[in-house]
Amino acid sequence: MSKFILHRFLSLIPTLLGISILVFFMIHMIPGDPAEMMLGERASEQSLKELREDLGLDKPLYVQYGLFMARLFRGDLGRAYKTNEKITTEIAERFPATIELSIAAIIIATIFGMAAGIISATKQYSIFDYTSMVFSLIGVSMPIFWLGLVLMIIFSLNLGWLPLSGRLSYHINLETVTRIYLLDSILSQNWPAFKDALWHLIMPAFTLSTIPMAIIARITRSSMLEVLRQDYIRTAKAKGLGPVVVYLKHGLKNALIPVITVIGLQFGILMGGAILTETIFAWPGIGKWILDAVYARDFNAVQGGTMLVATTFVLINMLVDILYAWVNPRIKVS
Repeated sequence: MSKFILHRFLSLIPTLLGISILVFFMIHMIPGDPAEMMLGERASEQSLKELREDLGLDKPLYVQYGLFMARLFRGDLGRAYKTNEKITTEIAERFPATIELSIAAIIIATIFGMAAGIISATKQYSIFDYTSMVFSLIGVSMPIFWLGLVLMIIFSLNLGWLPLSGRLSYHINLETVTRIYLLDSILSQNWPAFKDALWHLIMPAFTLSTIPMAIIARITRSSMLEVLRQDYIRTAKAKGLGPVVVYLKHGLKNALIPVITVIGLQFGILMGGAILTETIFAWPGIGKWILDAVYARDFNAVQGGTMLVATTFVLINMLVDILYAWVNPRIKVS
């Protein structure tokens, strides 16, 4: 197992190096001049030239990449062109919001997706089976932005049950430590803030969970059906074991391997920044921040944010592989 973990950890180095090269050069292919975006279209050529020299934009791309990597190894992602704030500071302020939203979404997706998949498999070709698979197809196909707007119109504007956007109401005071509002409100025992933060989280988390929920449901159903056809399941039924023991202890345990992989991959995608969901609900996370940086041609912010997203996704994939190997000991490094 230790050899497998070491192998997976070492494979991260060329992966992240390749990602850094792609991110850097693709971002610099985006049309637009950051100096002009910062100073405006009416800025003089002399002012633009001085700013490009100050930012290092006048140097060849390979030199700029070398400087970028040198800063990266020091943990310095540079400063945002638009705000002149450190990229690490801005990421630290926004990434916890994405973490909170992603964890809530994957919990919803896992609970409802696995439940639907298990019941569909155990009641194959029933009304519930057909209904859940139709809804899972709709969940995969439905545009996130459309669903988010529909939920806002129904539950915020028409019914007034849930807040329209943001993470916390203006009249709520909360001392932040982790910047994950639900956790901070629990640590400070600020229950009004906990309730308000939870109410703000419901709609964006459910919106974000629809696609992974549908995928998890379909994978769980498929994996469970394959396991339920095995001889040991028939033997367990012949011994007179109850359906809960047969389906959950013997069936689900052996069907979990592909489900765990899918949950991990979907969580990595969510942690990469739910750009559409964060934009629609004005959720101040990393996805919306990167999108704003792209519009502003803020190369440093886009590079830093994209590297964070890529690193997070790769690390989660590595953890999923390790968990996969732990669940299925037959996996070995070839």
